[in-house]
Amino acid sequence: MHSIAWWPTLAVLAVATFTDLRSRRIPNWLVLPFMAAGLVLPAILTGWHGLAQSLEGFGLGALIYGFLSVMGGMGMGDVKLVAAIGAWVGPKQLLFAILITAMAGGLMAVGWSIYGKFAGDVWKSRKIPYAPAIAIGTLVSFFSR
Repeated sequence: MHSIAWWPTLAVLAVATFTDLRSRRIPNWLVLPFMAAGLVLPAILTGWHGLAQSLEGFGLGALIYGFLSVMGGMGMGDVKLVAAIGAWVGPKQLLFAILITAMAGGLMAVGWSIYGKFAGDVWKSRKIPYAPAIAIGTLVSFFSR
């Protein structure tokens, strides 16, 4: 499934990163079809096992990032994007991607803080675009397999 997931995931991550950097939003028109395909395609290609893996990955992403969203640290676009990626790659690869994403996000937050201090506006916007960190974590998870 991973070789099939590579190109759609790469395309969605590129657009999500661009829109999140530009507008601090990840659009539903991008994520929802990607999510639906990630839930349906594995079931078509590999049967019940593919469906189970897809649902587990989706649920894991929605649970972890949903919790972060409820706590105020994440937007719902990020939650939907990670859940959709989980549907495509399954729970095992998603856990690794989330770990790398957290590290990339931490480095981004430090850089954002330093840049804000030097630019004179400390956290002008408290919203940090997280799609780039999600993209880094997901792509590293593909290359590490």
